[in-house]
Amino acid sequence: MGRKKLEIKRIENKSSRQVTFSKRRNGLIEKARQLSVLCDASVALLVVSASGKLYNFSAGDDLVKVIDRYGEQHADDDRKALDLQSEAPKYGSHHELLELVESKLVESNSDVSVDSLVQLENHLETALSVTRARKTELLLKLVDSLKEKEKLLKEENQGLASQMEKNNLAGAEADKMEVSPGQISDINCPVTLPLLY
Repeated sequence: MGRKKLEIKRIENKSSRQVTFSKRRNGLIEKARQLSVLCDASVALLVVSASGKLYNFSAGDDLVKVIDRYGEQHADDDRKALDLQSEAPKYGSHHELLELVESKLVESNSDVSVDSLVQLENHLETALSVTRARKTELLLKLVDSLKEKEKLLKEENQGLASQMEKNNLAGAEADKMEVSPGQISDINCPVTLPLLY
């Protein structure tokens, strides 16, 4: 008999969730160990539980070495993206490159060399990478501006809340004040006079 397929969603029962976490964490660590042994790969695994406890595993290389290699690779990718941005002007826009490819294919029909197609493909990939890098940059700027706007709105909200609190306190003090007999003359009250017959 096969096992029942488990729906992948958060387990609501805390003790069941903890048991599942422990079993699956151990299974994940075993799979990482097997990957390292079978494929002679360096594997690093970090798991942080819901309670904030950190579990780690490394095989092939020390955990710190694997993380350092990841950091170096990530920095290299960032440098490549910056290099591509500096090279972007000589390649032109995507639209221009697509027009160039289309014109080459139309004018030569089937006599296009593999080298020219490879070169065009490289130009298109570079232009695409530059476009993605620019899009990411613009999105990050947008996120920063939205965070700044949120900060300003929170400050304004706090200012308005304190002003409302002051107004409420002043209104409450005015309600508590008693009217003295000398102040009664200032109040407009309708006066009824007895009628004389």
